[in-house]
Amino acid sequence: MNIEIIKDKLEKALELDECIVRGENGTFEVIAVGAVFSDLSRIKKQQLIYGPLTSDISSNAIHALTIKAYSPEDWQKQKHFI
Repeated sequence: MNIEIIKDKLEKALELDECIVRGENGTFEVIAVGAVFSDLSRIKKQQLIYGPLTSDISSNAIHALTIKAYSPEDWQKQKHFI
């Protein structure tokens, strides 16, 4: 699985201000920023990210995924620590 493919799937499915994907060999980290994450629980944010990637997770193309999803306001506070 290629990080550009993951990024493209997420950007097409969700309205994101920023999407950073890192990793290789089936292990990836996603940092997603968008208003879509405002007022959502951590579980709901993760579910939004998992949605477009379900087939890749099922096929084991992605076998480990770390998700950090932020509203634009939260990202302004957190981006200096990442």
